[in-house]
Amino acid sequence: MTDSTRSGFVTFVGRPNVGKSTLTNALVGEKIAITSEKPQTTRRAIRGILNRPDGQLVIVDTPGIHKPRTLLGERLNDLVDQVLGDVDVIGFCVPATEKVGPGDRRIAASLDGYPRAKKVAIVTKTDAADKDDIVERLMEVDSLREDWAAVIPLSALGDGSMGRDQLNVLADEMLLLMPEGPRLYEDGVVTDESDEDRIAEIIREAALEGVRDELPHSIAVVVDDVEPREDSDIIDVYASIVVERDSQKAIIIGRKGARLRDVGTAARVGIEELLGSRVFLKLHVRVAKEWQRDPKQLGRLGF
Repeated sequence: MTDSTRSGFVTFVGRPNVGKSTLTNALVGEKIAITSEKPQTTRRAIRGILNRPDGQLVIVDTPGIHKPRTLLGERLNDLVDQVLGDVDVIGFCVPATEKVGPGDRRIAASLDGYPRAKKVAIVTKTDAADKDDIVERLMEVDSLREDWAAVIPLSALGDGSMGRDQLNVLADEMLLLMPEGPRLYEDGVVTDESDEDRIAEIIREAALEGVRDELPHSIAVVVDDVEPREDSDIIDVYASIVVERDSQKAIIIGRKGARLRDVGTAARVGIEELLGSRVFLKLHVRVAKEWQRDPKQLGRLGF
């Protein structure tokens, strides 16, 4: 351990679906946060740990800042506010594929409320934009604030100059902005999420695939039991997919249970990879009426 070792906390902010969870996973080098085309996929503060020779970055993946329409939405925004008040660095994300809009300007201005954190601007999804768009976005983002410590374009999915290379540039820049101090987690640790929490997220990611309208926001997952089977290498996993209405339950189950089987098949692959063992997954779908608006139900579901 040298005197120059640095460590600290960073979080990424931006409108929903700007690629914050994808960026978190790319930096950590392992999938610790689920991703989806559906906005507001992330619902908890999920910590991913990036270990480097000269220090450690603890990346706190949070929900996107949005205008809340339910009690759940209010609690997610409160969670983001709490995280922003605690981190050392805030990375403000804007996709290269979309012009900077009122929502981006509002979020950038709101960073005045967190004076202790250093700010970095990040133009994401450069793999999906042409050079002119990237240059335009960089200029737009740079003009939003005068205190950016850096403005960095990157692709969390690509290779080469805008992929891995730029991820390393971002990691180097953020680490330099961190306070000097010892590592906060042991080397090799990539998240402090429990297996049960990660299993629930894997199932929710599979359940989100292909659903539309308001249903994605109505889906929650509770892991009821994880138990190694006696005299076998199989782990039994029992989980409940929670929705708000009977009509949503019918959509999740599908015709003759076909959709629920597909969800189970997709989720089981991710769970087996996580646990390093064969898995028997049993899913149950239940209704908790209007759970996004019910304080008691939110408490039971961990929000």
